[in-house]
Amino acid sequence: MSGISKQQEVICAQGLRLWRNSSSEVNNELYKGYWRSNIERQINEIAAGYDFLNSNGSIFNVSIWYNSTYKKDTGFNPIALARIPRSVNLVSNAYLQFLLGPGTKMFFEFVKEMPKPETPIKLDLASLLGGVFFTWVILQLFPIPLTSLVYEKQQKLRIMMKMHGLDDGPYWMISYGYFLAISIVYMLCFVIFGSVIGLNFFTMNDYSIQSVFYFIYINLQISLAFLLASLFSNVKTATVLAYIGMFGTGLLADFPFHFFVQDTSFPRGWIIVMELYPGFALYRGLYEFSQYAFSGDALGTDGMRWSDLSDSTNGMKEVLIIMFVEWLLVLLFAYYIDQVLSSGCRKSPLFLKRFQKKPHSSFRKPSIQRQKSKVFVQIEKPDVTQEREKVEELLLESTINQAIVCDNMRKVYPGRDGNPEKLAVRGLSLALPQGECFGMLGPNGAGKTSFINMMIGLTKPTSGTAYVQGLDLRTHMDGIYTSMGVCPQHE
Repeated sequence: MSGISKQQEVICAQGLRLWRNSSSEVNNELYKGYWRSNIERQINEIAAGYDFLNSNGSIFNVSIWYNSTYKKDTGFNPIALARIPRSVNLVSNAYLQFLLGPGTKMFFEFVKEMPKPETPIKLDLASLLGGVFFTWVILQLFPIPLTSLVYEKQQKLRIMMKMHGLDDGPYWMISYGYFLAISIVYMLCFVIFGSVIGLNFFTMNDYSIQSVFYFIYINLQISLAFLLASLFSNVKTATVLAYIGMFGTGLLADFPFHFFVQDTSFPRGWIIVMELYPGFALYRGLYEFSQYAFSGDALGTDGMRWSDLSDSTNGMKEVLIIMFVEWLLVLLFAYYIDQVLSSGCRKSPLFLKRFQKKPHSSFRKPSIQRQKSKVFVQIEKPDVTQEREKVEELLLESTINQAIVCDNMRKVYPGRDGNPEKLAVRGLSLALPQGECFGMLGPNGAGKTSFINMMIGLTKPTSGTAYVQGLDLRTHMDGIYTSMGVCPQHE
């Protein structure tokens, strides 16, 4: 075994001493020397600046300027080592040599890191990566109420519940309470399990802040599910889009939005605009929890407390305000959209302006469309013609004691995949008095099921209408349900 020895002469560079007339000039020059403080992004840093104006032959009082940027004292990261004692030693020696001669020196002891005991590296992955993963965990709840509501609408279960007396108000209260109970239990398990295994994300932050944040968000999430459920009619489509939105939200929040939040030069107003999207608001709240837990563990301090919400860098307060306001607005808007776009017979967009009073039992006059149907009278059977004329006479009367009056009801299904339109019901006019038992016979495709579906509100007539106990099928389906019972047909 042989070794190679090599000698290298080390020569210290001579530092340049520059005199400035005031402390403001020193500050300005030091500031411009930092690469982020000049347009050219060039480094022209000065090691240190010294102010001896308060010193004399008997008093040593000096101010030292140094670049503290690299300490990373942001409150969220461990503070890096800054070698300030070396600058103090340098200026102390200069002062002593000025007074006592060049041979005088003052040595500092224990100003270096060595010898230094071993320090274990603790990396809290739950706090570092908890933002995106916990966002996905909480967003897993969103498809549950969405698919459940869409399924009830797709399978006509909600209309069936209306037929059995369950109005929109109780339906919303029961469904909302059910989803809220599931979400609360889910979030309790989420926080309890995280606390039991000792994750700083949960244990270091105030549990009351976490409870308020999670409660407001799950309410906002349920309200958003009610809103989107009014826009979907197929469970598979709603499920696929819900999971795509869930994973997409986590990815977009962890990459571009995360960097925008950390960039202090990015406008705060645009951050608030992006937080209007509930997924980003959720991520911002979890991000604040993770940052306070990580910094508290590294610096030996507490996590987030209520007093920390007033910090300029803390976005939790604005997130809570945004989510609370959105919760109320989305819930009201979801109920409005549900009433306007509900399955079956839809209501007018201005339904909130009208008092829901029972209409007068008088019927409208024969429509032009019904008068045109007289062209076909010559080819109809006598009993059909007689029934049509009976309906027209009944509609001209102000009051009538009839259970059901069908006025030229017509149903046409649109063509699909290149197929022509399908005429299911062609101008049906029918009057049924109180207490009569009426049955329909006919082959497949005669229009029996289509007629029943129109009468119970599952489908909307293409033209014409019907009156049940004096209530128009097109506008007062909710009132008709109170006097109707239906046995579902399964084919």
